[in-house]
Amino acid sequence: MVELEFFGAAQTVTGSMHVLHLEEGPVLLDCGLFQGRREWAKKLNRKFPIRPSDVRAVLLSHGHIDHSGKIPLLVSEGCGAPIYTTDATADLCKVMLTDSGHIHEEDARYWNEKRAASPREYIRPLYTVEDAANAQRFFHGVQYGQSVPFADRCTATFIEAGHILGSACVLVEVNRSKPIRILFTGDLGRFELPILRDPTNPLPDVDYLVTESTYANRRHDTPTAMKEAVARIVNETREAGGKVIIPAFSVGRTQHIVYFLSQAIDEGLLKPLPIYVDSPLSVRVTDIFKRHPECYDEEARDFWREQGEIFSRGLVSYITEVSRSKALNHDDEPCVIISASGMCEAGRIVHHLKNNIEDEKNTVIIVGFQAQHTLGRRIVERREELKIFGRMYKLLARVEVLNGFSAHADAEDFRRLLGPIAPKLKGAFAVHGEEEQLDAMKGMLTDLGCRKVYDPQPGEKFKLK
Repeated sequence: MVELEFFGAAQTVTGSMHVLHLEEGPVLLDCGLFQGRREWAKKLNRKFPIRPSDVRAVLLSHGHIDHSGKIPLLVSEGCGAPIYTTDATADLCKVMLTDSGHIHEEDARYWNEKRAASPREYIRPLYTVEDAANAQRFFHGVQYGQSVPFADRCTATFIEAGHILGSACVLVEVNRSKPIRILFTGDLGRFELPILRDPTNPLPDVDYLVTESTYANRRHDTPTAMKEAVARIVNETREAGGKVIIPAFSVGRTQHIVYFLSQAIDEGLLKPLPIYVDSPLSVRVTDIFKRHPECYDEEARDFWREQGEIFSRGLVSYITEVSRSKALNHDDEPCVIISASGMCEAGRIVHHLKNNIEDEKNTVIIVGFQAQHTLGRRIVERREELKIFGRMYKLLARVEVLNGFSAHADAEDFRRLLGPIAPKLKGAFAVHGEEEQLDAMKGMLTDLGCRKVYDPQPGEKFKLK
């Protein structure tokens, strides 16, 4: 019997984790962190739908923390199973999970020293840097298109998803009495997005589809429109004498913004100004991008050959030291500060927001989806006051939302990718979306000819036949 259970990213966009139940044991599709309201996330992040020691294998779609960030905890609680993913994702996770462990340690330290009224209120980190290091020995990097056996007569094949460096759709084949083919999209990317290759098209025919739905009800701006928009906002903020603060995921989003700013300066849309990438993780991730030019699309390779270094060219300062990060708060010159995390829930970006949102000369540019109950979501909603580190701050800075920077597929991309396979599906499961997006994905798949479409609840199980 083959059964599929949904746990994370069911009815929400964060904490991706699904369980494929086989006779010999459960297999995890992703193992991600929930990001959102602190108490809610803390409770969910310490739970697993199965005993970690029972896990047979982990099939990891990509390195974003909401897809990979619980792996160190899984290992520390007894999982010794192999973790299969692409070579680039394995490289990314070496730095991303270590950084995540450091953030958990620092957040716990900060809370215990600055906010806890007594030892009774102390918190412990979800996991540590050491836990992240221990988890690395279980990673197995594989090439795109390579079929990997993970159980008896079961294989996984990783297919280019075009979302971030190393991202993949996972084709799972259970070749037993009655063969079953499942495609888990992870996060699907976009066509013609700069730097990385497009998603694989056509996708393979399968029996069952598990698909993300993040932007199933929207259409993104073109790359050219995104570049012009960010250049315009930076120019306007500089004229006002302010700073531009951009919360951005370290993987993909930061590199796209730097690439667009470099292009805008090269094309005369933007006069040079100080640009800071203030995130040790972003610096290390950018180094990994530089080591994987084989993942670039033709445009990025041509730009590199003609103009030189894509991610720096002397225009960008990459900051790792805490002292240099703090010094930015005392620099009144107009500049651009790009920092992680992308949903403003942890890391240096929280400090930059705390120090800049009460100045109306400054601008916060939101360049990605912000999950419910995150600081980033409250900024998008333009709340008058925001709680940061337990204190309230007035949101006086200008807020601009540029959803076109998203590396997620939009409605047109989904139709292009899923249209050919939808009529042949026995069933499809819409995940990684809020109610509006899930409804849009269900409607789209139905229109495309899929007979059975579900938006599973957390804990819901389905038998696959």
